Amino acid sequence: MTFTVTVQPSGHTFTVERDEAVLPAAIRQGVGLPYGCKDGACGSCKSRLLDGRVIHGAHQLKALSPAEEEAGFVLTCCATPQTDLVIESREVVGAGQFPIKKMPCRVSSIDKPAPDVAVLKLQLPANDRLQYHAGQYVEFILRDGSRRSYSMANAPHTQEAQPGIELHIRHMPGGKFTDHVFGAMKEKEILRMEGPFGSFFLRDGTDKPMVLLASGTGFAPIKALIEHLEYKGITRPAVLYWGCRSRADLYLHDWAQAAADRLPWLTYVPVLSEPKAEDAWSGRTGFVHQAVMADLPDLSGHEVYACGAPVMVESAQRDFVERCGLPAEAFYADSFTSEADKH
Repeated sequence: MTFTVTVQPSGHTFTVERDEAVLPAAIRQGVGLPYGCKDGACGSCKSRLLDGRVIHGAHQLKALSPAEEEAGFVLTCCATPQTDLVIESREVVGAGQFPIKKMPCRVSSIDKPAPDVAVLKLQLPANDRLQYHAGQYVEFILRDGSRRSYSMANAPHTQEAQPGIELHIRHMPGGKFTDHVFGAMKEKEILRMEGPFGSFFLRDGTDKPMVLLASGTGFAPIKALIEHLEYKGITRPAVLYWGCRSRADLYLHDWAQAAADRLPWLTYVPVLSEPKAEDAWSGRTGFVHQAVMADLPDLSGHEVYACGAPVMVESAQRDFVERCGLPAEAFYADSFTSEADKH
């Protein structure tokens, strides 16, 4: 028993197995629906149901409220069709471009540039390249079958010299995976992963200026985007706003500063929400998305790429659209939902 899903306005169709949600079927068949967490927590995959019936699995009310459901919106990551469907969703060109594969990887180095951040470098099989867009993520498959998602912090072209990826991992005390990274993990350890996933990557075909907005380790995919822009010779004006609590949390501050010094089209604005006395911080303070609004009260001609804590992403999306005139479709985000956020 399968159902057919038609996506408007593109007219693309794909099939969904019985008891399968819409999004995994789309990913499997290379149809580029937008998504982030795949777990009913972030709301990135919200689409309008034009025809048909679905049953929703468990999800967070902030991702899809009862009023939105009543108005005909669905979360494709946890909506299981009961009939053929027609949904309205802007498709992401290139989202299904690269094959999703499972592969082993070997830990080649673990650095801790901040007390609670690890930069993990992983060596990939030489004969089996991982192709991805800068901004996408991989999932580690843990022994018990559970998964943890992390964005690549290096651009795809860096694979050419030596197949490997860089990930930035924040320690969540009590976290099944991060306790291991910050505890027993050793170099040469083998991990299993699958990817690439996600619809957070650079949109081509425009030269609009960009705001690159990161909080905490949300800097990882933004770093990959900057490397990609430099490699491709794309010179669209971009301002990187990186929000952290204290100076120590700006764990690659020197990298960001050096990139801005080197690239005439890039400006770097670090923002601390709770600088410590010993930081002797003379830079910007407060919430990072409010720093953007203070500098750029009119975002109507911009694109925003935002990545980090769900509360930052949600506040930025709401305030930029409502108060700064940003077109809703010009806000691209990857909300870093932890396991705790999903329950």
